[in-house]
Amino acid sequence: MSNHHTRRSRTVALAAAGLVIAACSSDSVPPLPEPPAPPALATFEVSVTNLTNAQPLSPIAVIAHDDSYRVFNVGDAATIGLEELAEGGTNGRLFAEAAADSGVFATAAGNSPVPPGASASLRFTIELTELPTAELSVSTMLVNTNDAFTAINGLAIGDLAVGDSRRGSGIAYDAGTEANTEEAIHIPGPVGGGEGFNASRDDRDDRVTMHSGIVGRDDGFASSDLDNQHRFDNPVLRATVTRVE
Repeated sequence: MSNHHTRRSRTVALAAAGLVIAACSSDSVPPLPEPPAPPALATFEVSVTNLTNAQPLSPIAVIAHDDSYRVFNVGDAATIGLEELAEGGTNGRLFAEAAADSGVFATAAGNSPVPPGASASLRFTIELTELPTAELSVSTMLVNTNDAFTAINGLAIGDLAVGDSRRGSGIAYDAGTEANTEEAIHIPGPVGGGEGFNASRDDRDDRVTMHSGIVGRDDGFASSDLDNQHRFDNPVLRATVTRVE
């Protein structure tokens, strides 16, 4: 056999072996898994209206959750997060408490205070698997007070179809965490511009109750920096939630 024929046979054999190896390699690599489908979502818009005459509302705190979570219970002590909201109008701690609760689905925060008669809108999204048990809570401070807040505390929204709406109203509550001195130095709103939350001040009653209302200097509360315009009747807030997607 000539050297030329031998070299040619080797070349053909090597090429064939390469094809076999390539085929084996291709067969041994598993196909890439399909990426998981994104969760199906439901989106809601909440419109909140301030119904008071002279009580701006602090930036709105919206929390979507199931029935195992509550912002507060009447007769129980306020959480630190609710105390900070009710005394100073800040909601960061309240959201932190919510984030640590397994019953909370989503949160949304307002960007600025809501003046009397004005409205603010917020959106939040939850997964469709969370929808059947979904409830809505809305919380905010009446900032021309010591520790008054208003809330819608667990409005059912899980049965809303796209385009459907539900309305809820919020009354005024007293957080029970500060004496109602009505003095500007303890009122963070425009009447006083004073100090809001202060952890060193003693909790007054240490339980959430319905608010008894403003007394004011017009009714003889001489040390009060509030007057009749700062009074409020219930409800003090109206919220409309609409499922938009």
